[in-house]
Amino acid sequence: MTVTYTARVANARFGGFSQLLLLWRGSIYKLLWRELLCFLGLYMALSAAYRFMLAEDQKRYFEKLVIYCDQYASLIPVSFVLGFYVTLVVHRWWNQYLCMPLPDALMCVVAGTVHGRDDRGRLYRRTLMRYAGLSAVLILRSVSTAVFKRFPTIDHVVEAGFMTREERKKFENLNSSYNKYWVPCVWFSNLAAQARREGRIRDNSALKLLLEELNVFRGKCGMLFHYDWISIPLVYTQVVTIAVYSYFLACLIGRQFLDPAQGYKDHTLDLCIPIFTLLQFFFYAGWLKVAEQLINPFGEDDDDFETNFLIDRNFQVSMLAVDEMYDDLAMLEKDLYWDAAEARAPYTAATAFLLQQPSFQGSTFDIALAKEDMQFQRLDGADGPLGEAHGDFLQRLLPAGAGTAGGLLGRRLSLLRRKNSCVSEASTAASCACAGAPDGAAQDCGCGDPLLDPGLRDQEPELPACPEPPGPLLGSAADAFTTVSIPGPRAPAPPWLPSPIGEEEESLA
Repeated sequence: MTVTYTARVANARFGGFSQLLLLWRGSIYKLLWRELLCFLGLYMALSAAYRFMLAEDQKRYFEKLVIYCDQYASLIPVSFVLGFYVTLVVHRWWNQYLCMPLPDALMCVVAGTVHGRDDRGRLYRRTLMRYAGLSAVLILRSVSTAVFKRFPTIDHVVEAGFMTREERKKFENLNSSYNKYWVPCVWFSNLAAQARREGRIRDNSALKLLLEELNVFRGKCGMLFHYDWISIPLVYTQVVTIAVYSYFLACLIGRQFLDPAQGYKDHTLDLCIPIFTLLQFFFYAGWLKVAEQLINPFGEDDDDFETNFLIDRNFQVSMLAVDEMYDDLAMLEKDLYWDAAEARAPYTAATAFLLQQPSFQGSTFDIALAKEDMQFQRLDGADGPLGEAHGDFLQRLLPAGAGTAGGLLGRRLSLLRRKNSCVSEASTAASCACAGAPDGAAQDCGCGDPLLDPGLRDQEPELPACPEPPGPLLGSAADAFTTVSIPGPRAPAPPWLPSPIGEEEESLA
């Protein structure tokens, strides 16, 4: 049974993991206590032989051996090799769990695409899900020792109800020397095609969706087979195991406490138990034990996958979904928040404080800027805010020798553009053409404007609404007239933006 401790560490607090250290089942103590006692026993035996059994010349030789082993044991890259190995094993372990064939998506598609409340329709749906469950049982009994002990033969699978006797004959008569876990998936496909021909599956799109979900389910079964077949290369496992064992074999000798009277470097203290060496053994050997337990999660260790539990759960929920729950709907009625403009579920007293917390608007929501930093700047290299800049795009369209009237006319066009005028490209071109004409001609073509009159420059020009665009003009009429559409005045600008309109009128004055 998998050891679950998630609820114990739901909240981070002082000493939150300390209560986990007392657990025995699934713990590192349960895995490592034999190896730890063996290492400590060998260490104490060597220490006793050095202190009480060896002669003086033998002690000197043993002391040189201890210094030698202690010096060169650090050359074994235990942490480097072991770290990569355990990372690979843990990644592989989690991917194997993701490949467990769960029928939840498939049963929802079967319930929604295979129709019929009669016994025939019910038989189709139950048989389809039984075939999916049979395929999962066949692959799990091929990779999991716990499932194999539950279903050691095909007869046990038949007696459990996953396979009928007629299906067993077909299964055994199929001549193949390979694993035949995929056979029920083929039966599933054939039965789905038959249901489509009978109209139980109403269109080809529904059949396509059903077979796609079956392929996902079958793919997970195939990945479990490949994970069981292709292991982590044996040479990698051997290298890691030899590195750990040889390191602590050297530590048995190299970490012995020597006689302080001999004056050896770093041997000024004489103890009986090597505390930090035992801790190092606990960490490195425990790390290796973690990899040993996770390298095959389909065994019977404490943290191996609960494959038999998953078989029972998947078979029960799949049959409930396609049989008793088929076409079983509650009466439609308005929900509790039908007339609420902003629906919000209630909070209990333990969670009411969450109502006082503002919702997240973005990481830049609380940034404050100075007023002068919020003014737009020109992108053409001119200094100052947008309303005070010169060299407008429409002014650059005017001829270079337009004169004073052309310059004022260009500023007027700039003013109209800033008030979101409906000036088209054709009207702009015509205005530019009138700008170079004599004053009388300008008055005749309609370019005369109060803004050009020195007595009326300080008055606000009246902006008529945009008229409907006239029909197309032909010939000289198209050249003589242009359409200038000007919208009504807009709402006042926000106070934090500059007012280019007023500044332009002042410059015209």
